[in-house]
Amino acid sequence: MQLSQSYAQLPGMFYQSLAPTPVTSPELLLWNDELAQALNMDFTGLDALQKAQFFSGNRLLPGSQPLSQAYSGHQFGHFTHLGDGRAHLLGEYEDMQGRRWDIQLKGSGRTRYSRNGDGRAALGPVLREYIISEAMAALGVPTTRGLAVVASGEPVYREEVLPGAILTRVARCHIRVGTFQFALAQGDIEGLRALFDYSVQRLAPQCAESECPPLAFLQWVQDQQAALVARWLLLGFIHGVMNTDNMAISGETIDYGPCAFLDIYQPDTVFSSIDRQGRYRYSHQGTIAHWNLTRFAETLLPLIDADGDRAAEMAMQTLAGFPGKLHEQWLGGMCRKLGWETPESDDAQLIGQWLQLLEKHEQDFTNSFFALGNEEERDREFFQAQAVQQWLGRREQRIERAGLKRGESAHILSLSNPAVIPRNHRVEQALKLAEAEGDMSLVHRLLAVVKSPYSVADQDREYQQLPSPQERVYRTFCGT
Repeated sequence: MQLSQSYAQLPGMFYQSLAPTPVTSPELLLWNDELAQALNMDFTGLDALQKAQFFSGNRLLPGSQPLSQAYSGHQFGHFTHLGDGRAHLLGEYEDMQGRRWDIQLKGSGRTRYSRNGDGRAALGPVLREYIISEAMAALGVPTTRGLAVVASGEPVYREEVLPGAILTRVARCHIRVGTFQFALAQGDIEGLRALFDYSVQRLAPQCAESECPPLAFLQWVQDQQAALVARWLLLGFIHGVMNTDNMAISGETIDYGPCAFLDIYQPDTVFSSIDRQGRYRYSHQGTIAHWNLTRFAETLLPLIDADGDRAAEMAMQTLAGFPGKLHEQWLGGMCRKLGWETPESDDAQLIGQWLQLLEKHEQDFTNSFFALGNEEERDREFFQAQAVQQWLGRREQRIERAGLKRGESAHILSLSNPAVIPRNHRVEQALKLAEAEGDMSLVHRLLAVVKSPYSVADQDREYQQLPSPQERVYRTFCGT
């Protein structure tokens, strides 16, 4: 597989050219053949040992020019300079459609951005990112994906000694809102312009033809984020650390740290151990996305117009459209999750009533929606409650008003409501077994289940079940 490295064409302030740090005894643990085939990546003739060498960083793929990217970010609202402290961008792969894909190693050694870190990753967080990102891809959510997981054969030291690992991550682009913030903070407008031109050419070349390309690109990025966050909300997903350095301008979900899925529907749910104020709680993700986009817009002001006040007004007019766009995406998705396609003005009220019932009765988010299309799943007490029966009657009337037959509505439901998600306790069980005993069996089984999320085999019904009180995960942790 041949790589190129267009990012190195940017000014040197945006990266450090640096090879990954070799590891002692790499071992291939996971290989995403499905992803490799989808992108027409040719690894013919490479066995597991050779793949382990390439995807640990011990050997470089043809054409690779490894570098680590610089960026800044607002972390929990506080601005700081960051960068790839444990990652190396090997280069880009061009698929048969001419699309470029970043190939990055994560956990591959120290860089100038490590800030006293060891540049390594523990096996558990690496497996978490691989599992959740594969689940998200199967659920239709734009996301970075894992191509390989390689055990480093070396320990990493956190609160305890843990086995080390390296993730190979594939993304449309690793440029973040924080990358633009870094450029602006340098006071180098020409460097900022170079980053902008590169990003537009890479992701949305049609914006270059508009009357005001920076404003058009802001709109494009905003639209990607509205669609992405709406998908998160529709699935009960909580990113956990929506810092500006964790928002990719490509609209892909990136950096799966303390992420998790809702079990019981509680809008203010927080899992991240470091989010003590609930800044990134489930119900606040749209607001934070808007805040992050405002920070992105600030970086584009020098490029939008020479008159700063005029530039700010133009950007504010664009940003004002984000809440409506997010609501539009969410509303359309929610209607499909309830069984019809085209939203009407009263649908938000009906949706709100359903969510209030889930919250009041402490119902599981995923299973409750799935049960709407599967009557055999409605045998629990919740569905017998008078208020729920009344709501179901109003829902049936809405479906009839849409002119849909029962089978047509059921088909919409089947495409919109997953049977299984990577439940937090199942993920933790799989990670602990892999870390403690080197046993990957639960990881493989969980992956098999979440890669086909809209159906569930009888032998996998346990993956639909809520955790017991002893199994419930209340906090998730960042892997750094």
